Amino acid sequence: MGLIQIEDMEFYAFHGHFKEEQIVGNKFLVDISLDVDCTKPAESDSLKDAVDYQKVYRLIKHEMTQKSFLLENICKRLLDVVFQNFPEVRKATIKVRKMNPPMGGRIGSVSVMLEREW
Repeated sequence: MGLIQIEDMEFYAFHGHFKEEQIVGNKFLVDISLDVDCTKPAESDSLKDAVDYQKVYRLIKHEMTQKSFLLENICKRLLDVVFQNFPEVRKATIKVRKMNPPMGGRIGSVSVMLEREW
């Protein structure tokens, strides 16, 4: 098995429980780890045998444009799209961080991490 990680994908999006959050927006960081068998692409050195990181990014970018109230929902949707598009993924972990959340004080970020096995 191999572990593919795409880290610190940055998006400006309009997620949040409060109406103001869905109007003003905020910065979000997304990390994903994918457990896959890397034997074939390691031998062939061909993208057709590998998980295409660019496609993973594009799918996540698209999902981040769809408003959600909760980080938990964003994580679930991101896992759904990964497993729908990459049957070779056996396990995935997603972490979504909301930067400077409006919680009444100075907070760098709040995050949710979900994991799913196939």
